[in-house]
Amino acid sequence: MLDLLRDELEVRSVKAACWGGECGLCTVLLNGTLVKSCLVLAVEADGGEVTTVEGLSKNGELVPIQKAFIEHGAAQCGFCTPAWVLATHQLLKTHPRPTEKELTEAVSGLICRCGTYNQIREAVQDVAKADSAREKPLAQRPR
Repeated sequence: MLDLLRDELEVRSVKAACWGGECGLCTVLLNGTLVKSCLVLAVEADGGEVTTVEGLSKNGELVPIQKAFIEHGAAQCGFCTPAWVLATHQLLKTHPRPTEKELTEAVSGLICRCGTYNQIREAVQDVAKADSAREKPLAQRPR
């Protein structure tokens, strides 16, 4: 699937790095599940829904985790950012206020050469806090 996405469909956000499922930089969502596209045959995705980082924004509006990555400097070189954004976006969809353990498990198998792990963690925590504040009645929100 990685070859099809990059070479035929010209989706450059999906990165080719290790070709063995070790780095996670080719991560995409297949039917709502994170998969490493270098380990999935294109035929296995036939008829399924494949989402790359480009598919997250609607009408040019970034999703909260994309904004948080920018605000927290979680994208230094940017090479791994699409995979991290997809993984953390999916985590926040299923666990709006993830624990440290849930975050660690959700991003296991993804590497960042620049070492922005702390900034990524801060970005996720920031989005989780914002979601939590939106759920509270106005009178209970911190000022």
